[in-house]
Parts: sequence; C-alpha cells; structure tokens
Amino acid sequence: MKRCPECRRDYYDETLLYCLDDGAALLEGPASGNESATAILPDAHTTGEAQTRTFDTGKAIPTKPSKRNSIIAGGLGILLVTALGIGSYLYYGRDQGEISSIAVLPFVNESGNPEIEYLSDGMTDTLINNLSRIPKLSVKARSSVFRYKGKDVEPQKVAADLNVQAVVNGRVMQRGDNLTLNLEMVDARSGDQIWGEQYVRKTGDLVMLQSDIARDVSNKLRQKLSGADTERISKRGTENTEAYQQYLKGRFHWNKRTIEDINKSIEHFQRAIEIDPSYARAYAGLADSYAVIPSYTNNRSKEAFPKARTAAMKALEIDNSLAEAHATLGGVLHEFDWKFEEAEKEFKRAIELDPNYATAHHWYAEYLLTMNRDDEALAEIKRAHECDPLSLIINSILGLIHGLNGNFVESEAQLKRTVEMDPNFGRAHLFLAGLYEQQGRFEEAISEYEKHAATNGMPAENIAKLSASVRQAYKTGGPKGYWQALLDFAKKGAEIDPESGPPLFALAGLHAQAGDKDRAFEYLERSFEQREVDILRLNDPMLAPIRSDPRFKGLVRRIGLPE
Repeated sequence: MKRCPECRRDYYDETLLYCLDDGAALLEGPASGNESATAILPDAHTTGEAQTRTFDTGKAIPTKPSKRNSIIAGGLGILLVTALGIGSYLYYGRDQGEISSIAVLPFVNESGNPEIEYLSDGMTDTLINNLSRIPKLSVKARSSVFRYKGKDVEPQKVAADLNVQAVVNGRVMQRGDNLTLNLEMVDARSGDQIWGEQYVRKTGDLVMLQSDIARDVSNKLRQKLSGADTERISKRGTENTEAYQQYLKGRFHWNKRTIEDINKSIEHFQRAIEIDPSYARAYAGLADSYAVIPSYTNNRSKEAFPKARTAAMKALEIDNSLAEAHATLGGVLHEFDWKFEEAEKEFKRAIELDPNYATAHHWYAEYLLTMNRDDEALAEIKRAHECDPLSLIINSILGLIHGLNGNFVESEAQLKRTVEMDPNFGRAHLFLAGLYEQQGRFEEAISEYEKHAATNGMPAENIAKLSASVRQAYKTGGPKGYWQALLDFAKKGAEIDPESGPPLFALAGLHAQAGDKDRAFEYLERSFEQREVDILRLNDPMLAPIRSDPRFKGLVRRIGLPE
C-alpha cells in the first residue's frame, strides 16, 4: 500500500507513483487499516505517546520519545515533505505533478496478421482524439507520432523530439474473438513506468473498451477533470462494434492518402453509416475523404466538395461538438463556396472544440494566407507545428509562408529540415524550387524539380532529358528561356494526362512568367470556372507579372478576395 504525505489518501495500486488528488510523490504506507510496527508513515492522529519500534528480535518495545527526538523527527519530516514538494515542482511545474503533455505512440499489432493493422492504428487514433478533448493537455497529433511506427524508440527520444512529459505505448493481440491490449504510460524523461494495465475483452466489446482506455489513461494524468470533461473523453459515437470497425478501416485507408485508398475509405465510411445512420464520426470521415480528393486529382472540385459539405453538415446535425466536421466544413466554405466569413467561424469553432487539432490550425493558416493576413497565418501555422511537429505537410507550409512573407533564409532552412525528415516528400522539393525561382537561383530550382519528379515516379531517363533541356534553355535564353522550357514540358504533361497533369492555375503562372499575359488570363478563367482550389492563391509570386492588369483585379473581386 502507498500513502500521500500531503492529503493522507491511501492507494492500493502499487504502480502509482503520485497522488491523483494533489500530485505529491507517494510513500510506502501501512499494510492494513491498523498501523503496523514497521509502518513508515504515522497515523494522522498519532500524538507521540504510544509509538512502537521493532528490533531484529521481532519484539515490539514501547517507547516514549523525548521532546528533543520529537522535534528532530518533526524537522526531518518537514524536510522530507519539503524536498518532495520542491522536486515535484521542479520536475512537473506549478501543477504539482500534473501531466500537461503526452504522446500516444502507434499501438503495435502483435497478431502477426496485417489484415487487422487497421485495428491497432485505429485504437491509437481514437485514444489520441479522446485525450485531445482534455483542457490544458497537449496531445501530439497522429502524423507526428506515427513517424515512430515500426521503430524501437526510447521514451527519452520521444520526449526530446516532441517535447512531452509522458508517452503511452500499447500492444494489441487478436486471436479469433479474443482481444488483448497491453497498455503502459511511461515517464518520458526517466523512462519509468507511471502506470500499466492489461485489457482482455471480446471483439464485440471494442466500443466499450475504447471508452475504458480513455477513462483510465485520463485518470493517470493527475489532472483535475470536471464531470463534463470526463464525459467528453469517454463519449462513444456508436454502440455498434461493426460500425466502429468500418469507421476504423475508413480512417486507416484515408490516412494513406492515395486516390485508391481514399476511394476505399469512402466505401468503409458509407458502410459504417449503413450500419448505424446516427454515427456522426462516420459522416465526418466521409466528409474528410471527399474534401481531400481535389488535392490528388485535377478538375474534380465540383464533384467532391458538395459531397463533403453534405456529409459534414449531417455529422454536425447529429453531433455539433465534432471539431473535425467543423474544420472540414470550413475548408469547403473557404475553398469551394468562397463564403469566407462563414469559413472563418467554422475554423475558429473547430479550434475552440479541440485546440490540439493540428489540421484545423493548418487549414485556418491557409485561409488567413488567402485573406492577405500574413502575420496571423504565420502564427497559426506555428501553432499547428506545435501540435504536430513531425507533420511533413505542416513543416512544408511553415516554410512556404516564411518565403511568401519575404523571409527567404528561414524559409529555406525550414524546407531543408523537412527534406531531412523525409527526402521523398515531393511537396517540400516543389516549395524549395519555387523559393529558388523567387530569388533567381534557377540552377538550384532545376535540381529540386528533378527530386520532385523522382518522388512522383518519373523514370530517371525522362528526368535527365527534362533537366538537360531546361538547363540548356536557361543557358541560352536566360530566365525567359527557363520559363518557356518549363511551360512546354507542363503543357505536354497536361495533354498526356489531364487528370494528374499540372493544374490550370499552374499553367497560368507559367504563361505569366513566360510573358504571355493573354494566355495566362485564359487559364485563370478556366481555373475560375472549374473552381480549382488553387485559384484562391492569387498572391502567388508566379502571377506577379500580371498583377497590375485590370483583368487581374476584376478576378479578385469576382472571387471576393481582399484587394
């Protein structure tokens, strides 16, 4: 048994190290309700007149401590409690042991069956989402923690990378209808276990299991939660295990971010809705799937965004507290409906409901960028980065915004850091190429385009031919020759594959740089008519040569962007 030296509360869970009420370090307490001869802590009502001590003979000999001994003992006790209090303060801060930051690492699938990988990943996602609802708790986002998936990493390494106080590890085993989950919370600085538990359930109890896990983990954080907080943490979106499993499969495929997997995610979310038509999170997942389709294919905004809007609104009709649905609706209102004031309200509501939702901060930053509120955009993307420090896209957007704000040195450093995290992340190479073009560093831009093309699977011989032709054009024709060579290549790509070739907006920018204003506006008009997402990026440096043209200002007004 253990006892808190501050509030005197007794604990029978030997894995606990700190009091759940005041955060003080626990000490070994009496083994039973009666004070034993070997107890470390005296009873709260002991006056010093009837204490006992034990010698090696095992005989209890009554003693009456002298006044001097009582003073010394009392002084030592005060020093001990003070030292413990100072240590707790220095280690955890003002909240006396309260854990204020945590990372839930990807649960390990120990079943040996890749077909249930969705389950270990999905249970991780659900716990992250549930813990994110705790006020004043920083929960690192999925894309950051999943960079450790499949790696044997020490908690101290995670603490250094993500700046957290605690790490949660889990191992999932499924055999037939039996599900076993081993869970532990580790002090990220010392590597000591704070708490551990094994859950053995039937797969039919999966929904209840997730609520139990969220409740148990939140109880170990030593935060004082209100009843409403506890209810939000353990809230279940559905009572149907099959619907929940379909939802987890949907998120599993959605997170892979290929057009094939996005289409699979739609199938699973729709199946979850068929099973449970009142499952709000399934509608939110469906909305997210439709919302990202335009980012992976060209000319499908008019098909995908209305479906995303319908699904998001249905999710909010069922449960208006879903931050994901508010953020997705904000994205549709921003990028497709061009209802900018309404979009901002949705982004702010999403962040209010879940301050740890990095995607909401990210999308809101992009919204602020299109509104020419550059300083606010930078602050918001930095907040997204705090929530999700290892997200490749957030790191890339942070670098992009630095560049658009004219801070080329920091932009280059940030984008290079992103490339170091993953050299195969094409978007970072693309942003670096654009940054170098802004500065007239065309040779370096060509190198980044080569790397970007390689990440998209272009054959090496084709890349070599492309780069050679652009370099030669730049050598003989200067910047104008460079832009014309890029334009010729981009147009060929669009003719070969309109679905995955360059967007109309990109072709407009290349025409602008090549000096063909009329063709640039022709492509901008087509981009406007098809409601391409990129048409909102009219502050792109590529369009600088045509920005003073009256046609440009007219386009800005028609969209409703600030002039």
